[in-house]
Amino acid sequence: MPRALEVDLPGRFRMAVREHEPAAGTAPLPGAAVPGAAVPGAAVPVVLVHGLASNALLWDGVAQRLAAAGHPCYAVDQRGHGLSADPGTGYDTDTCADDLAALITVLDLAAPVVVGQSWGGNVVLSLAARHPGVARAVACVDGGWLRLSDRFATFEQCWAALAPPVFDDLAWDDVERMIRAGHAGWPAGAAEATLGNLRRTPDGGVRARLTRDHHRSIVRSLFEGDPHAWYPRVAVPVLLAPARAEGDPAVADALASLPDPRVSYYPGAHHDLHAQHPDRLAADLLRLISAVT
Repeated sequence: MPRALEVDLPGRFRMAVREHEPAAGTAPLPGAAVPGAAVPGAAVPVVLVHGLASNALLWDGVAQRLAAAGHPCYAVDQRGHGLSADPGTGYDTDTCADDLAALITVLDLAAPVVVGQSWGGNVVLSLAARHPGVARAVACVDGGWLRLSDRFATFEQCWAALAPPVFDDLAWDDVERMIRAGHAGWPAGAAEATLGNLRRTPDGGVRARLTRDHHRSIVRSLFEGDPHAWYPRVAVPVLLAPARAEGDPAVADALASLPDPRVSYYPGAHHDLHAQHPDRLAADLLRLISAVT
């Protein structure tokens, strides 16, 4: 079972972290035993970072498999998300990357592999580019290459398209039914983890855990930021895991510009492929870990 931590990041905020420690004598879960994976005893810490308006619970399936293979995992709730505190400001990609650097220091993690999904992929690339030596490798799961100015001419157009839903007239029970129906056939726990993005109000309504203003600030960061500028500065191996087949120009640009990239395509996968395909993603991450140990 994961252990819930509350980690004080000095001068920043209190971050909620789900720690998955390897258990001695635990048999590897499906997907953990991979040809060429890191040898027993070569434990590598792994930091798992969710995307915009998401939470750490969606990483449970991947974390369980990596821990079964001997690698301690730390799935974070980013500032204002999940169970982490809201410091009021700092809702941009680079500040959140600095949060990860602070966490790695506080937990005294020795050169972890850092994995981010969606906007979290951009966060971990910022970490690798701006904090050299902190991570030994990074993985970007259907994100990292996100540059919203490629899709929208103005931020106002971007926000009009990507603003989160308003839950004012919705009941928790109705939203829960919709989410569970939408995750039929997914691994156990995926629907419950997705519900962790929301909170139930005392009157049975629904609210997003991330405030709308903070959501807007992060979207603006994705609109104004340019991950292409980071690519030459990333001196560690990078795994890209797009939820699509080969052919995306942004992924192709990342592959051409990063010094040491590799890619695993997931054609037809959901954006939350880390919750939908934990076996396969854990296997891909174990191969990455093997390459850097």
